[in-house]
Amino acid sequence: MAAKKQPADAEPKGYAEAMSELEALLRDLDSSSVDVDVLSTKVTRASYLIEWCNERITAAQMTIDELVAGFDDEEMGDDEEDEDFDEDDDE
Repeated sequence: MAAKKQPADAEPKGYAEAMSELEALLRDLDSSSVDVDVLSTKVTRASYLIEWCNERITAAQMTIDELVAGFDDEEMGDDEEDEDFDEDDDE
């Protein structure tokens, strides 16, 4: 059974699906049997998937950076509290 065709801008269900489809497209594009009539469509879809994946990676990196910054802020706050606690002990 032939794979169901998707519009060039059909959003994948997730990153893994996008990468799988992109790998299949790249295999097709690498082969010498690519039909010239569908070449543009495949390249357009591959371009869309690359951009979509890059956006997901960027969003994930931003989220990770925010979380790590939050951990760093919490640690700094804990250190300040520890210092305050130590000062109270000296009295």
